[in-house]
Amino acid sequence: MGKDIDRSNRKLDRMKNMIRIALGQSKMVTKPISGILHVVVYIGFIIINIELLEIVIDGILGSHRFFSKYISTSLYNFLIGFFEFFALLVLIAVIIFWIRRNILKIKRFLSIEMKGWPKFDADNILYFEIVLMLLFLSMNATDLILQNRGYYSQAGFFPVSSFLIPVFDSFSIETLYYMERSFWWLHIIGILFFLNYLYYSKHLHILLAFPNTYYANLEEKGKFDILESVKNEVLLMFYPEKVQEENNAQVEKFGASDVLDLNWIQLMNAYSCTECGRCTSECPANLTGKKLSPRKIMMDTRDRLEEVSKNISKNNGVFKDDGNQLLDNFISREELWACTSCNACVDACPIDIDPLSIIMQMRQYLIMEESSAHSDLNNMMNNIENNGAPWPFNQQDRELWIQEP
Repeated sequence: MGKDIDRSNRKLDRMKNMIRIALGQSKMVTKPISGILHVVVYIGFIIINIELLEIVIDGILGSHRFFSKYISTSLYNFLIGFFEFFALLVLIAVIIFWIRRNILKIKRFLSIEMKGWPKFDADNILYFEIVLMLLFLSMNATDLILQNRGYYSQAGFFPVSSFLIPVFDSFSIETLYYMERSFWWLHIIGILFFLNYLYYSKHLHILLAFPNTYYANLEEKGKFDILESVKNEVLLMFYPEKVQEENNAQVEKFGASDVLDLNWIQLMNAYSCTECGRCTSECPANLTGKKLSPRKIMMDTRDRLEEVSKNISKNNGVFKDDGNQLLDNFISREELWACTSCNACVDACPIDIDPLSIIMQMRQYLIMEESSAHSDLNNMMNNIENNGAPWPFNQQDRELWIQEP
């Protein structure tokens, strides 16, 4: 639904950006504690899913430890031990994440936009991961006991799940067999449920972080987009020979007041938001107590986008005016004018989301469509027009400050 935008240039730079930020997690570790814990969960997610392949193959073929028959015993033992080690690290990291959110109550998780569903969603993911890791280790523990009792052939090294043997050792072989299969099924069902839940969760960033960083704005942070139509109006007055006629088409609407006015990358940004709050915690306007929260800007954009999407689906592919819009109904003017356009939020985001571009486009709408600039901004522009400077001093008095007292 987003407006078209061309980000097909500098393909090598874009690939490097994606590898460095999305794959390499380079911006995550700027906050060492949460960054390292996230890297552990990220690597664990990838590594444990490798063993998931064997688990699924065993389920389909009815085999036991399928890969152990095709690779050396030492390599297989190393891999299983490595998987278990990371399962333990993921379990510890997720528990620490839960403690930070619910006991230590880190400030950036307590903003008003994090009440209700966002907090419920974040905690749900942590519970999912805790349960999945426990099921994985419990499955291995019961498997190991069955191996020791001769029910299964010996395969694998279990440095973590072996500590769970006392929990299950008192059960009979038949009970252990059903327990192991139950853990297998619950683990698989849990993963399939998580994969479906992903699209309704902030954890959609697991998938979208890669295109989001690839299509990120690679221009210098202080460089803003200029409308060709506005640029041509200025050139027409000063350098008429430089006016580009082909780009001088009539503009239907300046700026953005709703999600349908935004480009597709901005909409993807909204769905990619991890709700980590790093942008808000770095925002100077927010730090001084103003209403602006860059994270809320992205969450509001996503919420409005969902609302518009349902409207379109309900009305056979056509958006029917519902009396709402992103401006005023979701994002207030006070929030927009609180922004200092410093780019701290963009710089802080671990996956290169750009809340500032949305803020600037909505400001552009307010000024160019509604002529409703903030009073301080109107005063500044009047001073520039009358005095040649933003300050309310006569041009003849501009040099008074350099005179000796």
